[in-house]
Amino acid sequence: GNTSGAGLNLANEAMWDRIAKCESGGRWNINTGNGYYGGLQFDYGTWLSVGGNDFAPRADLATRAQQITVANRLYAQRGLQPWGCRHAA
Repeated sequence: GNTSGAGLNLANEAMWDRIAKCESGGRWNINTGNGYYGGLQFDYGTWLSVGGNDFAPRADLATRAQQITVANRLYAQRGLQPWGCRHAA
């Protein structure tokens, strides 16, 4: 089983879907080469800093549920400040 302690946390799911629609057109697997990855446009360092590597080395390689889980970790630390699309929340 999963012994990494990396359970999923889908809190604020609808909010994250709205932010993803703004950030990436709702494309959770997006990697455009702009240095930001996945539906919520995590940069590489931020993704790793909040334990994204529990799931995948970059956000675009993780599932929607995994990306939301990691977003909730960052949200607990910094609120919506990291997201340019926070107005969409």
